[in-house]
Amino acid sequence: MTKGNINVSVENIFPLIKKFLYSDHEIFLRELVSNATDATLKLKHLTSIGEAKTEYGNPKIEIKVDKEGKKLHIIDQGLGMTAEEVEKYINQVAFSGAEEFLDKYKDSAKDSGIIGHFGLGFYSAFMVAEKVEIITKSYKDEPAAHWVCDGSPEFTLEPSDKTERGTEIILHIAEDSTEFLEESRIRTLLLKYNKFMPIPIKFGTKEINDPDFEPKTITDKDGKETKEPHKKITVDDIINNPNPAWTKQPADLKDEDYKSFYRELYPMQFEEPLFNIHLNVDYPFNLTGILYFPKMGQDMNIQKDKIQLYQNQVYVTDNVEGIVPEFLTMLRGVIDSPDIPLNVSRSYLQADGAVKKISSYITRKVADKLKSLFNNNREDFEKKWNDIKIVIEYGMLSEEKFFEKSGDFALYPTVDGTYYTYDELFNKIKANQTDKDGKLVILYASDKDAQHSYIETAKAKGYEVLLLDSPIVSHLIQKLESTKENISFARVDGDHINKLIQKEDTEISKLTEEQQTALETLLKEVIPSEKFMVQLEAMDSQASPFIITQPEFMRRMKEMQQTGGGGMFGMGGFPEMYNLVVNTNSKLVSDILETKTKNKQERLINQSLDLARLSQGLLKGEELTNFIKRSYEMIK
Repeated sequence: MTKGNINVSVENIFPLIKKFLYSDHEIFLRELVSNATDATLKLKHLTSIGEAKTEYGNPKIEIKVDKEGKKLHIIDQGLGMTAEEVEKYINQVAFSGAEEFLDKYKDSAKDSGIIGHFGLGFYSAFMVAEKVEIITKSYKDEPAAHWVCDGSPEFTLEPSDKTERGTEIILHIAEDSTEFLEESRIRTLLLKYNKFMPIPIKFGTKEINDPDFEPKTITDKDGKETKEPHKKITVDDIINNPNPAWTKQPADLKDEDYKSFYRELYPMQFEEPLFNIHLNVDYPFNLTGILYFPKMGQDMNIQKDKIQLYQNQVYVTDNVEGIVPEFLTMLRGVIDSPDIPLNVSRSYLQADGAVKKISSYITRKVADKLKSLFNNNREDFEKKWNDIKIVIEYGMLSEEKFFEKSGDFALYPTVDGTYYTYDELFNKIKANQTDKDGKLVILYASDKDAQHSYIETAKAKGYEVLLLDSPIVSHLIQKLESTKENISFARVDGDHINKLIQKEDTEISKLTEEQQTALETLLKEVIPSEKFMVQLEAMDSQASPFIITQPEFMRRMKEMQQTGGGGMFGMGGFPEMYNLVVNTNSKLVSDILETKTKNKQERLINQSLDLARLSQGLLKGEELTNFIKRSYEMIK
């Protein structure tokens, strides 16, 4: 028997491991199952190149809970270790078995899917165990070894009578970690971290119907026929799927396979995804995965970080910011890359060059897929637009490369349900919606019902009105105005239509200058100046007498502030100011001016103002109650 001290650079590595190496103790199981997988994949590789003279067979990893004995067993049928290798890889932490292995077989091993980390992963066992045993038999014709360590730098190493190839790790669970002796807890962890590991993982047994048993038909004394009960058999409970969809080629998968895998990833999601994007790249880095677009609607607060990150089928995290571009964190699915380290900080990931390349590749791939979906079936793409536009608009704002590509598939719907690309829209409206200064004015509404009268006024002039109603539309408009030449966006209720798109042929006012001055004085006496700026406009005599608008700039800044940005006035600093546009060609306005009594003039002005406020949803509470009461009085 050998005794000795583990070759570590600090007096005692174990308290350090327990405190600092991993923030979450449950990670030990992921590490140990990963190592068992690693050992099995290495053996597979060595047998495939003739280096190991042994039968690979159909190895599996087994997890066993011994609650009474307070032990947890992780057993593999991989390449195992000799006593010398235990001494080297376990006792001399500075060495990495995986590094040496990859160096020796680097040319033939690069496609074998080896995880490539043994090192400190094994020592995570001491986060939950007061003593750890390793019983291991190498694929080489050498005696088995038995290593024991109680969490101090001292260990014992002696021969073992184990005859089967592979490694068994026995964790003597510490008093503060007895949760890991509960079968339900271990099952939950295996499903979280190891659900898609490439080697089958056995956790207990289960009963199933015997597939080879054919039930006989039994006839009772009354002649009634029944089938005899199905014969049950006990089989290993393999709790993982070693060949998940993302590891296969897109050509080998049907639409139903992608949907089935989505249900496997998200058993509690009952809505089907809209479509998926299969990622597959091997240069300049390795990355595979499947991203799904779920139905989004208008909700920007949809829970992010639904995408699961794997390293060679080992679950790492579902917190993927920094790896996946931020606008895509609203998607769901899987990304798997051996180039992403298992245990690193967020700041490291964000600074890592390989990770940045991965992020820009995913952006490009998503843009290309959206373009092909649009080109292949535009009608279907238009139907899905409202459920995906939040992601696309967010991408256009936050990723320059995505914005450049978005012209091929980003849509601009009208209030009548027609969808245009930007170029189509530009060509459709440039003749009619260019103002006297040669600027193209793109009209839009954010709420079809609330802005109905304004929309109708614009449509009466033959103008197209877009329906842009996502919460980040103000930011997007700002971006488009700054990147496209000589255009501006104007919401239909931002001003009277003749002011929004100013042409040369403006209306002449029926009122003289003296009458207009008298009208303005009268209005300013009645209408509160802290809320409304009065503007006299000569408009069509059939247009509304009073129209309330909010200046485009003020309203847009307010909206941008609510969704982040545009904070030049500080939080909540935008005053609620509106324009009151008074149509000097309206008969009612002339009547107000000609009314002899001051009281009646005030009543008409207040009633007209309240009607205009009502059309904008600005009349509420006590003011609305008084308006209704006053209106009934007028009817009487």
